[in-house]
Amino acid sequence: MRTPGPLRITAAWQKYLPRARSKFDEFLPSGSGRRSLWVALIALVLAVLATLVWLAGRYEASQVQAELERDTANAVSDLRSSLSRQVQALQALQSGHFSAPNWSTEAQALLRNNRDWLRLEWRDKEWRLQTFVDSPLRTSAFERVPRTEVLNEAVQACQRARRVNGAAYSSTYFLPQPDGLGSEVMELCLPMTQAGEFVGFTVVTYSLQELLTERLGSTFGRQNELSFVEPDGTRLAIAGTQRRERRVFTSQQLMDLPGNTLLLRMDGRRGEPDLFPNVLTALVTGMSIALVTVMVLLTKDARRRLKAERDLADALAFRKAMEDSLVTGLRARDLEGRITYVNPAFCQMVGWQAEALLGQNAPMPYWPPEMVDEYQQRQAIRMAGNAPPREGFESVFMRHDGTRFPVLIIEAPLISVRGEQTGWMGAVIDISEQRRIEELSRASQERLQATARLTTVGEMASLLSHELNQPLAAIASYANGSLNLLKDPQAEPQTLDDVHMALRRIAEQAERAGRVISSVHDFVRRRDQTREAVPPQALLDAIAPLVNLQARKLQVRVHMRVDARLPRVWCDRTMVEQVLLNLARNGMQAMDLPACKDRVLVLQIKQGESRQDDAAVEFSVTDLGTGITPDVGAQLYNPFFTTKIEGMGLGLSLCRTVVEQHGGQLAFEAHAPKGTVFRFTLPSAPSGAAAHTA
Repeated sequence: MRTPGPLRITAAWQKYLPRARSKFDEFLPSGSGRRSLWVALIALVLAVLATLVWLAGRYEASQVQAELERDTANAVSDLRSSLSRQVQALQALQSGHFSAPNWSTEAQALLRNNRDWLRLEWRDKEWRLQTFVDSPLRTSAFERVPRTEVLNEAVQACQRARRVNGAAYSSTYFLPQPDGLGSEVMELCLPMTQAGEFVGFTVVTYSLQELLTERLGSTFGRQNELSFVEPDGTRLAIAGTQRRERRVFTSQQLMDLPGNTLLLRMDGRRGEPDLFPNVLTALVTGMSIALVTVMVLLTKDARRRLKAERDLADALAFRKAMEDSLVTGLRARDLEGRITYVNPAFCQMVGWQAEALLGQNAPMPYWPPEMVDEYQQRQAIRMAGNAPPREGFESVFMRHDGTRFPVLIIEAPLISVRGEQTGWMGAVIDISEQRRIEELSRASQERLQATARLTTVGEMASLLSHELNQPLAAIASYANGSLNLLKDPQAEPQTLDDVHMALRRIAEQAERAGRVISSVHDFVRRRDQTREAVPPQALLDAIAPLVNLQARKLQVRVHMRVDARLPRVWCDRTMVEQVLLNLARNGMQAMDLPACKDRVLVLQIKQGESRQDDAAVEFSVTDLGTGITPDVGAQLYNPFFTTKIEGMGLGLSLCRTVVEQHGGQLAFEAHAPKGTVFRFTLPSAPSGAAAHTA
């Protein structure tokens, strides 16, 4: 996205700007006049806003006050209805023919249903107490003050009820309680008649606190504070939610009762703050402030948007630079297998343009024709999600010119920002150079092995001269003796037998010398790495002459132990012989110390002991030397590490490489009571493999 650049004014317009600006300034007030206009405009806007806020506050206050007055009127109406129903319940109590026990039972039921009643009494027309029942929900109200001391209000109410022949209420009075507190109470007196004849009174003692709580608390007390007050403002009882505000909306209304008048006061829960009374005022103020700040917010948003666009452009440029500099090919595919993205490295790798690859599905143009079926099956497995993610596999691609090259492909699910898989992302690495380096390394390794064999032969050259001198000297001695016997004209038949024996000795010694030379020749001769089925005994027989040469020089006894009925091993004979010879020479040289009295080297071949080696043959070389220290053992297989003065440090490294190429592992351990054991395994020859005869 292109961002607008700075405004550029051509040279032709620049000469007209001063003249146009001067003409425009003629129609504008002077600097002080413009400031006065702005000040007047700002003052007018502020005045309008202040007026709106004040009017909104007054309107909100009037609405709250009107709602509170309606609630107060409804509360008085509800309270009158509740008291009327209670009077009807008392009249129903008087209507039946009852005795004192029955009256007490029904009276207790009424007290349980009316928590605002403290006491219910039955008095005769002479004002004598017949029976009474206290509320079972609390302690007796007249426990601290005897009932006889507070009968004045009840007597006046009953006299008034007798005159009007109906229910009458007394004035409120304070009744102390045993806990040191007290409550305001009120008496209700109802005349009792039977068969049209006046017989007594029913007196009910009300708790004003419980009257507010039970009759109005659940409806109006949740949001307001309810109270009975006297004309001077003294509160007799309080119920509901109490709040302490500096200004509270208040409403009062009289409740006229027969014989008494109560003043009900209701305080609104919502106080009136000094500045913003309610929502409407705050809304008007907020809208006014929003008008002033909207341009500032838009300006900041535009700046943030421009900054985000610049950051996004920088991020896209950085990503594009990274993608262009990568040597790893990137390829994205959707869930149907169509290519949705390729980077320049991938296009350069396969020799196709990105436009020619986008949208392509199987078969891909970079697939070799002879592998299309295999690749389609592999892609179907990948698209089905059955292949493990992020697991690399090797494949072969074809360039635009038809040349093939090996690649390593690593694919992983492509997840969107919503966490859903939208396709597959693959990294493609050209491993042609890696394969070439591996081939060079393998060739170098073969040359190193050949060099090691030649080095071994060089070390044994002196041994060969000593070893060959013995058979040659014996041949010369037998030949000279035979010639001397043949020159004697009076040779006896027994002498001829000696000559025949000497000739046989000459032939044996000559064969012995030939075997020594032949074994060295076979060992040094470089051959291709071809694996064949070889009897384990044949491997020991091939290196036996060379091992015996050095064993006689170092005065080492060599024991070769081969278990019976061993299977043939599948190996490269020349390389395995070199491993055995190197391990045997190292074992004998480890015992070439004055401290080693028992110089015994054991070469053993047996069946593999561990479960995974049941089909393998184990080779071991045991010496009785001083052993290997932990420091030396930690770097024993490192190339060019050696403890010998004239060693090259390649023997054990080459031995381990050869064993691992055959699928085995070269390991060593201490031998009790002294010495070291080197072990490795070779796989047994598969059935049907061509056997090699020793």
